[in-house]
Amino acid sequence: MSTSPVVFALLAMVTWGLWAVLADAATQSTSPTVAMIVSYLVGTALAGAYVLTRTDPVTYTREGVLLAVAAGVFSGIAAVAFYAGLERGSTGVVTTVSALYFVVAAVLGVLLFDEPVTLQRVGGVGFAFAAVALLAN
Repeated sequence: MSTSPVVFALLAMVTWGLWAVLADAATQSTSPTVAMIVSYLVGTALAGAYVLTRTDPVTYTREGVLLAVAAGVFSGIAAVAFYAGLERGSTGVVTTVSALYFVVAAVLGVLLFDEPVTLQRVGGVGFAFAAVALLAN
């Protein structure tokens, strides 16, 4: 299998798309809370199996673990918000709007890490918002 970051990103894109559709389908016949917990328990088990089957050693630092804990807090909040959105609205709208999380990351990258603001990046964010406007209506 290729180790290209783009290949992994495409795999993530496709599987997150499938996850969103299946999550919505699950909430049609079970509580969104149950669907969320089951989904994330299975995901955690798969991630654990991945770590256990790797041949290279697992390394970590205190700072890295603390940042991962903080990331987990925000991921948990996002999961609750996502499933609550599915319960109340359209899958197309909820998934499209929530997929704009990268805009938050891009803005924080500029503010916190001095990443450059380029015309290409601003245009990309603009097109993303245009896509949401088109898909959400």
